Amino acid sequence: MSQENSLKKIKELREVTGVGFKDCKSAIDESNGDIEKAIILLRKKGIAKASKRMSRVAAEGLIYITEKDNKYSIIEINSETDFVAKNKDFINFGKEVSINTLAMNGELNKVLNSKMINEKTVDDNLIDLIAKIGEKITIRRSAFVNNETVNFSYVHSSIENNVGKLGVIISLKTKKKKEDLLDLGKQLSMHIAASSPIALDKESLDESVINKEKEIIVEELKNSGKDAKIIDKIAVGKLNKFIADNTLLNQEWIIDPKKKVQEILKEFAGKDKIEIEKFIRFKVGEGL
Repeated sequence: MSQENSLKKIKELREVTGVGFKDCKSAIDESNGDIEKAIILLRKKGIAKASKRMSRVAAEGLIYITEKDNKYSIIEINSETDFVAKNKDFINFGKEVSINTLAMNGELNKVLNSKMINEKTVDDNLIDLIAKIGEKITIRRSAFVNNETVNFSYVHSSIENNVGKLGVIISLKTKKKKEDLLDLGKQLSMHIAASSPIALDKESLDESVINKEKEIIVEELKNSGKDAKIIDKIAVGKLNKFIADNTLLNQEWIIDPKKKVQEILKEFAGKDKIEIEKFIRFKVGEGL
């Protein structure tokens, strides 16, 4: 194993266990570079904190959004406890990583290898932060939108500007100027935060999600004793309701539930056209 590869393995082992460089190097050498075997070796040597930290779930944390010249990035950084998420070192680390995320167009691997102000990589600073705080900390996911669309963002219950537990970015395709769409952009972002759509419309909804929901609905109807002859008919209605509730354009507008989101877009557009190109919604710990 080359020295460069060995260093990468040591870094990876340190990140997942929080154990010091010397112990990790010894474990990597002894296991011939096998990370899983190295973890077991560390446990056998009595470094209990390593295995304990690795097995804990980091489901707290913060969402960070950075914007410049109508380009937006969003990143989720997780910790084990909300207490750590309020720690200044954690917050400041995330804010700087968020700036790098924008510069790297949201590509997480590039973000992890990018340099921070102290000339160390994000990955190395993450390891240092884990060692300092004593909790598992992970950089979970990131996304980016370029400036070819008109973009807006929203952070719900922010603890600082563009830092909070839930973040939204929405991109609109239109000839209208951004300053004419400030109210719509804010309202749409808040709607997405509150209503949690999983897709833009029926066409962009993953077929596996539809099939799974249909299966659940049919089983539910069978178990409720409904006549087999009408189950399919009822299932179609329930499935259409599921699609309407979970696709952004078909959702009831949170400000005026008598209207759908797609109707609101037409109202704002007037003689022009406003289309939602994409939206991103990150909520801390969702799916973990």
